[in-house]
Amino acid sequence: MTKLKIKSGDTVKVIAGDHKGSEGKVLKVLIDKNKAIVEGVNMVKKHTKPSAQNPQGGIVEKEASIHISNLSLLTSKGEATRVGYKMEGDNKVRFSKKSNEVI
Repeated sequence: MTKLKIKSGDTVKVIAGDHKGSEGKVLKVLIDKNKAIVEGVNMVKKHTKPSAQNPQGGIVEKEASIHISNLSLLTSKGEATRVGYKMEGDNKVRFSKKSNEVI
């Protein structure tokens, strides 16, 4: 299993694919598939059957997952960066390789 450097709640930028340049917050990370769901990015139309929650049914727009390799973490200044790990005392923390700030 690989260590993913993107977590839920991070702000990311899409660096490859149809939605290149889009930014959003990570809603969920699918660890087993190496994918993430980003808010407002990669919207797909999904046809739903009528059910108790949605008696009308119809077409619903929702976010589809994007591969982790197509995402880049954003720093507090809004620039894309790679992520590294370092020890601060007894804690292992993520840091931006571009600005060397702790994320």
